[in-house]
Amino acid sequence: MKKGKSNTKEYSNSGESIISGAEAVIRSLLSEEVELLYGYPGGAIMPVYDELFKYRDKLNHILVRHEQGATHAAQGYARASGKVGVVIATSGPGATNLVTGITDAQIDSTPLVCITGQVASHLLGSDAFQETDIIGISTPVTKWNYQITKASEIPLILAKAFYIAKSGRPGPVLIDITKDAQFEKFKFSYKKCDGIRSYFPKPQLGDEILNKASKLINKAKKPLIVFGQGVILGEAEKELKKFVEKSGIPSAWTILGLSALPTSHPLNVGMVGMHGNYAPNVLTNQCDVLLAIGMRFDDRVTGDLKTYAKQAKVLHFEIDPSEINKNVKVDIEILGDCKESLSKLTPLIKNKEYPDWIKQFKDLEKIEIDKVINEDLNPKKNGLTMGETISAVNKYTKGDAIIVTDVGQHQMVACRYSEFIKSKSNITSGGLGTMGFALPAAIGAKMGAPEREVIAIIGDGGYQMTIQELGTIFQNKLPVKILVLNNEFLGMVRQWQQLFFDKRYAETEMVNPDFVAIAKGYYIKANRVENRKDLDRSIKEMILSKEPYFLEICVEKEDNVFPMIPSGESVSNIRLE
Repeated sequence: MKKGKSNTKEYSNSGESIISGAEAVIRSLLSEEVELLYGYPGGAIMPVYDELFKYRDKLNHILVRHEQGATHAAQGYARASGKVGVVIATSGPGATNLVTGITDAQIDSTPLVCITGQVASHLLGSDAFQETDIIGISTPVTKWNYQITKASEIPLILAKAFYIAKSGRPGPVLIDITKDAQFEKFKFSYKKCDGIRSYFPKPQLGDEILNKASKLINKAKKPLIVFGQGVILGEAEKELKKFVEKSGIPSAWTILGLSALPTSHPLNVGMVGMHGNYAPNVLTNQCDVLLAIGMRFDDRVTGDLKTYAKQAKVLHFEIDPSEINKNVKVDIEILGDCKESLSKLTPLIKNKEYPDWIKQFKDLEKIEIDKVINEDLNPKKNGLTMGETISAVNKYTKGDAIIVTDVGQHQMVACRYSEFIKSKSNITSGGLGTMGFALPAAIGAKMGAPEREVIAIIGDGGYQMTIQELGTIFQNKLPVKILVLNNEFLGMVRQWQQLFFDKRYAETEMVNPDFVAIAKGYYIKANRVENRKDLDRSIKEMILSKEPYFLEICVEKEDNVFPMIPSGESVSNIRLE
């Protein structure tokens, strides 16, 4: 954020002044302590951009190259910083280009406030130039949305927007502002929102349910914890660690839960889900008590619901009542903020150890190491593997970097093998699975946590969906590291075609451009690795660079990611080959 004395009069929340709706938008953002926002100007939002110009020493605007990039960058910022990401765009195509990122944020519970311009109110419904009903379009994929047609609504609605976006289960909010409301003058004052009638973001936690849960946990013989992103969103990492260590319960994670507990923790037993680790997937169907903490039983985690953990008593720690019994029927629902739930439950449970149960995880882990991991990390084949690339990254980051991934094989490999010692270190598109997410999200992550190394690990397919954001990196001189694992295929789709469609590789082979030349065209230092002897040195050079750096790793074209649970099958049917 730029510092210095403003060229305009100071804003104040204490008094009232007559200002335009456009200036009210900027003052409202400053009142919410917004430091930066991501956007792209256009006609219907131009009055706000004109006021933004006057306040540019207080509010840092990042000009992206496509509005979808703005939403993903704001997601990366929110996920790395724990703050609300802010996006601004014009009407029509500017607004509709936000929809993919907004949907991604909705499914992955990322707090965003998106502000769009709209045609003047007297033109609404007339099919005016660049008029689109963004309220109707975005209603299914936002936590809340609202169209402002009067300037006087701006402070109240924006205050509500920030409160709704960040409270309870976070999510995206969209506010659409007509052009005449941006020009209209009114008496401005701002008050932050701290509550809305009939909206209860944090369920009240009852002592009776905690006592019931503790009794069940204390009697368990083979308990298993599966934790998700709710732990990170609730800032409950310390509480989780304390609970895990006192209970002695082996703990697995969903993709979005990764990094909430250090990957090296002795009770961290790995990832569940379609490409998760062998032991936690198989033993999900053998545990007697399953504690689901801040996760929503996504289908990629559960596989066939008819066979998922039917032998277990299920305890669900969840802040959103709509998630309870939605996919998996639970025995005890612990509604509330998991930070509070875990801190109150921990004193009620016994100090325990489960040596025989833990041994089962270790025995299955050895099978996975022998059949999958050794070949991924120490391959005998001539070609480079994705796994050994991630291992080389770990060598130089020491688990301290933020890893941002796109969607596909590289994502699964990065989640399986990346090492993390801090929370908020794994940023990826989970529920929506958005190709093109990683490059702009890495921009936001670097700005949300500038003191940390940020490495975007991307496949050659997803990279080309938002490759234009190299321009944003160049213009803002952001030292983001970009690592493209190039197998010249849409790798995950190709893997399915190989395994389930008799190797009919329909439209999955990529004819790629010269990625190094493109990066250099944006004045970003770039390199390509084709041989194993160059891998370690090149990774080290990339990570030690103080500037943006692009590194292309040419990996095996037909490598597969295992283990794998075939779609719709039981987690017990996980394949190692």
